[in-house]
Amino acid sequence: MKNIIIFGAPGSGKGTYSDEIVSRYNMGHISTGDVLRGEIKNGTELGKIADGYIQNGQLIPDELMINILAKTYDAMPAGKGVIFDGFPRTIAQAEALKQMLAERKHDMGVMIELVVDEETLLARLLNRAKEQGRADDNEETIKKRFAVYHNQTAPLAEWFEKEGMRNTFTWKGSKEQMLSEIFAFLDKQ
Repeated sequence: MKNIIIFGAPGSGKGTYSDEIVSRYNMGHISTGDVLRGEIKNGTELGKIADGYIQNGQLIPDELMINILAKTYDAMPAGKGVIFDGFPRTIAQAEALKQMLAERKHDMGVMIELVVDEETLLARLLNRAKEQGRADDNEETIKKRFAVYHNQTAPLAEWFEKEGMRNTFTWKGSKEQMLSEIFAFLDKQ
């Protein structure tokens, strides 16, 4: 299986669909959000630095994220492919990830873009805040995260298009329908 980059706005379902893909294809899974939350929970120096950025709705500096990803990627079982959930978020990060993988004689694989309207995203994130108690899911921070996404992350979709990796799936009101479309695409890879 190829590596997969799952891409979309906050609340688009990157974690949910990643879990489904990992389960079906027995892949590795690197969720930058989970990695960072683990560092914060454990009170590491990286966690303290990352928490400052996250609480302000900002992205973690690229060099820091690439170092974390390289360490995490190298610990994954070889040959199964990895799904990158929540990374890259900028063109600079995509270039750095491409280089990091090339150094290991691996490629980025495919990008799965999840497109969901912003009203649905906001409702999902506010609901997640209630269910999971996530401090980064309050309305003010969510709006900052949307602004960061539109300004810094959304342009990355065009980069993936130029790389020939972009595969877009649009929310039509059903997780099962979207998942079926994603699986049909991945089954052909």
